[in-house]
Amino acid sequence: MAFELNRVCPGITHIRDAMGVCMTLIEGDDAALLIDTGYGTEDIGELLQELIGNKPVRAFLTHHHHDHALGVRTLDCMKKCEYSMFAEDAPAWSMYTGIEKRKTVLQQAIGKGMQVDPDTFLAGAIAAPAAAVPGDVDLGGLTARMIACPGHTPGSACVLIVERRLMLTGDNWNPCTWLFFPEALGVKAYRQNVQMLQAYDFTHVLCSHQLELFPRSRFDSFVNSLTDDVLRAARPVSIGGWEHTDTRQADVADGQILVFDWAKAQL
Repeated sequence: MAFELNRVCPGITHIRDAMGVCMTLIEGDDAALLIDTGYGTEDIGELLQELIGNKPVRAFLTHHHHDHALGVRTLDCMKKCEYSMFAEDAPAWSMYTGIEKRKTVLQQAIGKGMQVDPDTFLAGAIAAPAAAVPGDVDLGGLTARMIACPGHTPGSACVLIVERRLMLTGDNWNPCTWLFFPEALGVKAYRQNVQMLQAYDFTHVLCSHQLELFPRSRFDSFVNSLTDDVLRAARPVSIGGWEHTDTRQADVADGQILVFDWAKAQL
């Protein structure tokens, strides 16, 4: 396995798979919670066994996209580890975890020189997650607060680790944030929802496509700079495979960018 681990603070391990996406393990005294599961090209279940042994564990998906969800297929070894996500993302589950999407991911992995067994990776359907509800999960000394934050997808979630004052943003914030998928909300609704996150008490942020820990100021500068003027000034940008969408790039604070669907902007 080629996982990279960043042990951010006691009980919090940020994990990057060989395809470049991150997930986060939250380990309390009594139980553990895995936020997202990666591409599934490596065995995250096996890694969890190494990290937490027989401690009870469940998984929560911040949204339904394949790079966050396909890893659930490797969790069978964790005594039928339960996984859930917000129900608003359920309609597109089969599209992002189905055979055709997995074939694409398999080719990408092979292109990176990874050894992935095709028969195992493509076998069968992946069962849909249970429907999660916003609220707190007590892990014993650590509390994970599930927060509905529609934007990147209709069911996108963020997770606050209360005692660590740490916000996990999923794909609702990365230094390069994408908001142009068909199911993504318009940029004004997205902005309103990420502004809502600023009311929570946190000092640091982990996102899904960077292994490093960011200070809250980095997130705040992004959100605070999403003014109407900045969004109106967004320039056309070509995204491979999405040429049919009028994608625009807003250059926001600290070298960060937001790429969104201009047709949904309503500015």
